[in-house]
Amino acid sequence: MPGPLPPGPLRTGRVLTVAADRPGAYPTIGAALLDAPDGAAVAIAAGTYAETLELNGRSITLQAEAGATVVLDGEGAEWPTLRAVDGELTLRGLDVRAGDSLAVSVDRTVLTIEQCTVRSRTRPAISVHASNAFTIDRCTVRGAETGIVVEGASGRILDTEVSEISGDGIVVALGSDPLIRGCTISSCGGRGVYVYQYSRPELTDTEISSTGAEGVGVAHGSTPIVRRVSVHDTRGSAFTFSPGCGGTLEGCRSDNTGQPAMAIAAGATVEVIERAAARPAEVGGPLDDLLGDLDEMVGLPGVKSEVHALVDEIQVNEWRRTAGLSIGGVSHHLIFAGAPGTGKTTVARLYGKLLKALGVLPHGSFTEVSRRDLVGQYIGHTAEKTAQVFEKSLGGVLFIDEAYTLSRSAGSGGDFGQEAIDALVKLMEDHRDDIAIIVAGYTGEMNDFLDANPGLASRFSKTIDFENYSAEELLLITTRMVTSGDYLLDPAAAPSLTAYFDRTATGANFGNAREARRLVEAIRKAQSQRLRKLGRLPTTDELRHLSPEDVTAATS
Repeated sequence: MPGPLPPGPLRTGRVLTVAADRPGAYPTIGAALLDAPDGAAVAIAAGTYAETLELNGRSITLQAEAGATVVLDGEGAEWPTLRAVDGELTLRGLDVRAGDSLAVSVDRTVLTIEQCTVRSRTRPAISVHASNAFTIDRCTVRGAETGIVVEGASGRILDTEVSEISGDGIVVALGSDPLIRGCTISSCGGRGVYVYQYSRPELTDTEISSTGAEGVGVAHGSTPIVRRVSVHDTRGSAFTFSPGCGGTLEGCRSDNTGQPAMAIAAGATVEVIERAAARPAEVGGPLDDLLGDLDEMVGLPGVKSEVHALVDEIQVNEWRRTAGLSIGGVSHHLIFAGAPGTGKTTVARLYGKLLKALGVLPHGSFTEVSRRDLVGQYIGHTAEKTAQVFEKSLGGVLFIDEAYTLSRSAGSGGDFGQEAIDALVKLMEDHRDDIAIIVAGYTGEMNDFLDANPGLASRFSKTIDFENYSAEELLLITTRMVTSGDYLLDPAAAPSLTAYFDRTATGANFGNAREARRLVEAIRKAQSQRLRKLGRLPTTDELRHLSPEDVTAATS
């Protein structure tokens, strides 16, 4: 009879341990990732790990053990040291190195990098592409061709040092709008920060020095907001704006730079404010910025009013608590009711950031799930899956899209949606102050969802109704999508687009902003077919121009 199997690699809850010389631990990070479930954390012992890692559709955290120096060394490889696509990746306390490739490269991935050192030789150290949320916080980036490249992405670069870069320190492109705050950028052979291709970053409270070109360069229709930025000892001008660009320069300083220190070309529209406003308080500033982001969304007047009212109530309750006055219990769980494509996911993500700014939630993270993420295949499996998702979302927002599908077949013995609802009700009661849950779906079906459990309706404080967009609002959404893709829509095409939205918006399955996105893709396809028939290489203007004929072809 065979003896007992040797012990498997060490697991502690959802944490897997990597240590080459520790019994029971995984010998390599790659080996741990093969066994790691989605949402797992990999704790890495001190050492140098000559590995390159590629994650596709995974949700993983890689972190150094407390006090450990962990080097992820991909210097000998011709591909990125760490690449992630279509997932979520968190890195904490790591030293990531690359040779002639990128160190960290992500596409369509929610990226968080905290207290890491990232370096490369001949490529960007960090590349973030088409990601709707990223955070680079308290990191050191050095020794690369380009420090950080952000393309078509939204996120934050905070309190990070970028230095010893042969080219540009930070590049913001393809309509990106990150917040860059509290950073130090120095010793770059090119520009400190280069903003182009219709990008709209906010650059604030940052120092730029010792660059081979300008401190901040703005081109290709970009409109950054630059506040309290100090630029000194640069071979180029402190700030340059090309024709067609705009934005704001507020309270910025320059010393020992190329002349002129502020080079604003004819045709650039830049508001220059010599004296900066005082730096906002930690809560008031980000809070006002987030509410400004909400107000800039197209349409949704009722939704904006409801969210402003919620923020006001939470803020006043906090003031009352500070004053020693009593406050009533406040639930942060919400119901978002309305048709697809009306901005429910975007507002839910923003709501989490607002709750963090108000001090209600510790980190305001956002987890989006649907029925398949919660419902299992056998008795007991659903409660386990639901608890895992809930645990992962603690401290942030859990957004359940099409939540009514959990109750649709609640009466049949082969469906476990009801089990997920019952588990959620219990978890919401046990952790009422640790999470915000938002359930979303069509208005009528959400009423059925609330009837699925007697205690469910009482867990949610408010229902916010998302109305369909008007034809004029959809035209504005379409125009913004076109511009963010580095295209220009011919103004003569606007009547055709408005007429198309008027015709289609009454259909039962109309997708609102999703329909606008689909239409933009169809217009681009029509343009591609038209340009291929020219028999010559199109000019840059022709490549950007979307004509009325393209719109007609896409809408007919």
